[in-house]
Amino acid sequence: YVMLLTLSPYTPTYRDRVAPPGVMIRPYLNGFTIAFNVSKRSTWQPYVDSMHHFLAAYDDKVQEEKNIECISGQYFIQGGNESEEKKACQFKRSLLQNCSGIEDQTFGYSRGQPCILLKMNRIIGYRPGAGVPVSVDCKVQKGNESDLRSVDFYPGNGTFDLMYYPYYGKITHVNYTSPLVAIHFTDVKRNSLVPIQCSLQGKGIVNDVNSDRFLGRIIFTLSIGK
Repeated sequence: YVMLLTLSPYTPTYRDRVAPPGVMIRPYLNGFTIAFNVSKRSTWQPYVDSMHHFLAAYDDKVQEEKNIECISGQYFIQGGNESEEKKACQFKRSLLQNCSGIEDQTFGYSRGQPCILLKMNRIIGYRPGAGVPVSVDCKVQKGNESDLRSVDFYPGNGTFDLMYYPYYGKITHVNYTSPLVAIHFTDVKRNSLVPIQCSLQGKGIVNDVNSDRFLGRIIFTLSIGK
């Protein structure tokens, strides 16, 4: 009990060996295969519903009410007592543009051009990229590279802005919403299983450990039928 009293509820005691971040995708329903037929709404509607549910916390009005505008391109380092509530930077879903679900409420699924959202795991105190924003790159994991003909990234060129870091923990960083990168698969081979690997790129990022498919990368399969 006495030893527990020495531990801080706000930050880990030792952070000298912080592991590089893992990543996860949305929508995530039944494993890492996203399969649907464009002509059958029932096959892609669950993905659309999942996306809207996940992005509800990113609605522009919600972000404007709860969070503040920050300076892009630099870490948002907050001093003061570690128990003080920290401010969080706005990440509006409108930043995701064609993958925001605002103009196209089906996130491209109704056209066979699905959007996938990528987010990094939260690590208290971690500053990714060592001063340079971490970016995302996607390619065909195995098979014919031409199966993935075109892909767009939002916001901007598919980077995680530095202003969303560091993260101070759920106790004090109560309104924090993780930054996202939207991946818009605008031209993927139809009627075929296409394995995709999306990786983080940046200083200090590890994305080539074969024993961990989530460390710095994520592997999933697209199967888009007519």
